[in-house]
Amino acid sequence: MTDLTLIPILGDQLTRTLSSLRGQTKDGSVILMMEVWDEATYVKHHKQKIALIFSAMRHFAEELRADGWTVDYTRLDDPDNAGNFTGEIARAIERHDPAQIRVTEASEWRVLQAMEEWPDKFACPVTILPDDRFIASKSEFADWAEDRKALTMEHFYREMRKKTQLLMDGDKPEGGKWNYDADNREALEGALFVPPRPRFASDTITSEVLELVETRFPDHFGALTPFEWPVTREEALKAADAFFAERIEQFGPYQDAMVYGSDDLYHSMLSTSINIGLLDPIELCERAEIAYKQGKAPLNSVEGFIRQIIGWREYVRGFYWYFTPALAEANELEATRPLPEFFWTGQTDMRCLSDSIRSTHNNAHAHHIQRLMVLGNFCLLAGIDPGEVQDWFLAVYADAFEWVELPNVAGMILYADGGRLATKPYAASGNYINKMSDYCKECRYKVSVKTGEDACPFNPLYWHFMDRHRDRLKSNHRIGRIYANWDRMGEEKQSEYLQSAQKFLDTLEPASKGWARD
Repeated sequence: MTDLTLIPILGDQLTRTLSSLRGQTKDGSVILMMEVWDEATYVKHHKQKIALIFSAMRHFAEELRADGWTVDYTRLDDPDNAGNFTGEIARAIERHDPAQIRVTEASEWRVLQAMEEWPDKFACPVTILPDDRFIASKSEFADWAEDRKALTMEHFYREMRKKTQLLMDGDKPEGGKWNYDADNREALEGALFVPPRPRFASDTITSEVLELVETRFPDHFGALTPFEWPVTREEALKAADAFFAERIEQFGPYQDAMVYGSDDLYHSMLSTSINIGLLDPIELCERAEIAYKQGKAPLNSVEGFIRQIIGWREYVRGFYWYFTPALAEANELEATRPLPEFFWTGQTDMRCLSDSIRSTHNNAHAHHIQRLMVLGNFCLLAGIDPGEVQDWFLAVYADAFEWVELPNVAGMILYADGGRLATKPYAASGNYINKMSDYCKECRYKVSVKTGEDACPFNPLYWHFMDRHRDRLKSNHRIGRIYANWDRMGEEKQSEYLQSAQKFLDTLEPASKGWARD
């Protein structure tokens, strides 16, 4: 046995300060990086998502080598590739005969379960280290959540503000308020200029990966090109520079806006780089705070950006580990309808859905309101099976890893967890989409029509949802009053809503093939 330490680094751990790397010497370590079939196909990930992770991994390996580290890299098309992490660890042990293995814990439950079996499978000691790239540890979130009747994100967010001292004036929030969400709900009207986000050309490494993905994953969802994501820290920093220089000022007011054919708007588009480790969340929050202090961005934009990262991102990660694995099976509303085929093809007359799916197909991205209030809202109202919705969201978005996807879908979107995460179902009729977008103006359906063949389907679906879940929801203090409106309509109007909704639901065709899983 050698004195070497074997350090496996996973595809979302592309960070030079990773806990498993700290304190290790370059001449006493071998870094192991692995492209494995199981991770690319446990759901059939969007082609751009696979290409992003593999290209970023290969670039990261080259940067480590240039810095003097020894990197043992297994490519997907290596004929001896075991196809999974455990098998590749076993092969690396045969090659290097390490004295120990040091690894940073996996971000997803199923991978961590496999990782925790390594000490029993391998002869050398295995040390699994916490992933301290997050502000709150798993235990810190668990301590916060213990004995609370409601796990309200806002309360957790305030704790994170105090801990980081971001946007704090002593022990009080900057500007006197913790949350400026009420100032961040403007719809885009008129010809406002939106600076384009940086797009990065493919170098030799990325071109090789694109060819690999096209060859090996031809039946996976999504367009592979144009592929323009940042795949190195240098490129990710350029993308961040552009956001803070050109778009953060308007990010706050328009972060919930939707415009047909406009995919990026004022969003940072940095979530992929954060989630695979190229960018440090705190460094981005500090840059946002500096922009505010220098008068380059208003407080509502900066607070909204910081809240998404140290509030929501940290919260859903803690929530995931607190409730997983049971969260994946939750189905409080007993939803069983199959995911419609049009979620994969985009072929629907509902203009808001077709445009959101188009962006998802072409870019492996749609912004958070498209995900929540268009795509997710439809799945909630139509009663789509949570497992199928979870698979879809996990497969189609480049920034989706289970730790962030599952709480958002099971809790925020579908209310499948029974209200542990969200205080009410995020159900909405067509009026919300009309208010926040221009989708309805040229839609085949009419948002002003409530029932019948020309009605926006969201209108009758909303009342169909409320009616069928009345026993569960009528006592919810945030939506209970809605039933008073429903009751005032009278039986004839109620029947029109329910019949219109059911007629539309009967037209939904389930997916014809295994788009998400074989």
